[in-house]
Formats: sequence, C-alpha cells, structure tokens
Amino acid sequence: MLDRLQVLADRYEKLNELLSDPDVVNDSTRLRTYAKEQSGLEEAYRAYEEYKQVLTQLQDAKAMQEDKLDDEMREMVKLEIEELDERRTELEEQIRFLLLPKDPNDGKDIIVEIRGAAGGEEANLFAAELYRMYAKFADSQGWRTEMLEASVSDLGGFKEVIFSVSGPEAYRKMKYESGAHRVQRVPETESGGRIHTSTSTVVVMPEAEELDIVIHDKDIRVDTFCSSGAGGQSVNTTKSAVRVTHVPTGIVATCQDGKSQNDNKDKALQVLRTRIMDVKRQEEEAKYSGERREKIGTGDRSERIRTYNFPQSRVTDHRIGLTLHRLEYVLNGDMDEIVQALTLAEQAEILEREQMKQ
Repeated sequence: MLDRLQVLADRYEKLNELLSDPDVVNDSTRLRTYAKEQSGLEEAYRAYEEYKQVLTQLQDAKAMQEDKLDDEMREMVKLEIEELDERRTELEEQIRFLLLPKDPNDGKDIIVEIRGAAGGEEANLFAAELYRMYAKFADSQGWRTEMLEASVSDLGGFKEVIFSVSGPEAYRKMKYESGAHRVQRVPETESGGRIHTSTSTVVVMPEAEELDIVIHDKDIRVDTFCSSGAGGQSVNTTKSAVRVTHVPTGIVATCQDGKSQNDNKDKALQVLRTRIMDVKRQEEEAKYSGERREKIGTGDRSERIRTYNFPQSRVTDHRIGLTLHRLEYVLNGDMDEIVQALTLAEQAEILEREQMKQ
C-alpha cells in the first residue's frame, strides 16, 4: 500500500510542477487535463501526507517512552500514543478506500435526461419535481446547471427535460440516480382522494468531450425547425431549433432553448456526443455483466430504484434498503445522506471484490 501511495504522491507533485509550466499554462487542453488529474489525486495525497506525519509522531512518542520520565509525563506520552494509534488506523481505512479502483468518469460533468413514464400527467409533474430536486442539489454543491431541451406538458410538468450539470465530481455523486423513480401520492387532479402510483425515468450520463467522441460532418444530418413551447421568444417565427442525427448509429439530439441556431447546434452536438459515448459505455459494461453492481443497480432506466411516498413523507432507496422519513427535505435538494449511503455501498462492494482477487 505504501508503495502505491508513494507513486501517487510523486505523480501529484509532478502535476504541481506541470501546472506551473508556462507551456502548459498556455495550452488550455493540457492545463484542464492535468488539473482534473491532480484534483482526482488530491484527497489520497493529503491523507498520505498526514499518515506519514502520524507515523513520525508515533515513532517519536515511542522513543520518548525509553527516556526517564516522571509519572505525569509518562501518562501524557501514553495517551498521545493511543490517540496517534487510533488516528493511524482511521487513516489506513480511509486510504484503503481511496486506493480502490475508480470509475474513470467520476470527475466528469454530466448530462441528465428526465422523462415522465407511467402515470400520464402525474408522471410529467413528478418529472418536473425531480428536475427541481437535482437543480437544488447542484446549487448546494456549487455546480452549474444549464437547460438543454424541455418538452412542457399541459399542466406545467415535463414530458422530457434534458440539462447539463458542471462541477467537481458531478458524475460521482449523481451516477446513482439513473433508473425509474416511483411516486405515490394523491394527484391534484384526483377528486376521490385515492393514492396513485406513477414513475419518471432518469438517465445520468458522463458528458463526452470533443476528444472523447469525434463526430465528422459527413456522419451527421442537421435539420432546422421553428421553436415551440414555453420560453421561446422566437416561437414559430425563425428556424432556430436544431435536430442533429448521427447517421451511422441513428442517434438523434435536439435543442431549441439556445439563443441562436448556432448555439442550439453546439448544444445538440454536446448531447449527441454524450449519448454516443453512453451507448459505447453500456456495450462495454454488458461484456462484463457478471461484475455489474448488484447493491446500487445497473443504472438501467427501467430499473425501479427509489420510491417517494407522500402520505408517509418517506423516501426509500430499494437498492440498499435505505428509508428516510424526510421527503420534503430530499425534494428540496438535501440528498447528501442518500448519496453518501450509496457511495459507501459501492465502496464496500468494490473492496469485497478486490479482497476476493487477492
């Protein structure tokens, strides 16, 4: 473990040098790549630096025990050794998790797609609530969200909404949200007071950069049409909305919320690259289906992952058996407890798998 940590520390310090190199500073692509890599190493590097300090302090304290000390000083040294031993154990456990294999996409920005599924208009209304929940969670994390496409339903819900989230570790914290979200409540349109069950689906994809997926002009078809729906100032007047089709795969992306046709085309291409990369990622995962997560799910949009029960103010994540009786807070973006529990479940599973390999 210490050998791996030293290699990591050496790389972190090398990245520090590179990020100060004028040639790198003037190259935005290399600067962004090195900065992301360093950010991914920082937590383990800081833990290792503290671990080395604790080991040194522990060695010095044990050496003091060999000196002639009065009873009071000897007791103080004994207590210090106990505290340092406890901290060493904590750091070793923390570092063990930090050294587990990581999802290479964890540090990426994301594109999220939410759709009303079973339940008609009630599903669309819940899709809008999920969008607001994620937007508030993103705000609490200091992330930036941007609407890319939205189809508004008659009662103000979302038949479909697509948006991007940019910020440190956005995919790491949001990747567990892919799947079917079930809501149980009395709809506003229900006169008899009966509880209905509806579902909305969420798909979270790591955003593809231009270097990840290269799209050639000859492989796409670009169609323009008039914007429609809420919020478009140029509705039905100019062909500012853009639909981009990737001919080899048939994958389509549409955007009409931008200020201009060029802006919409850029956003549509952004979504298109991400969808193409997501298809490739799922194909790769399918090859190793036996190793796919059981506790936190596969991320398949058809898999029911969570229930939001309004009468009981209850949120239940079915993958790990977590139940919280604080629905209002969760829908207001207070998702930290859920994210942490899912992260720990994934780490425990990876650790178990790694130990079986040894």
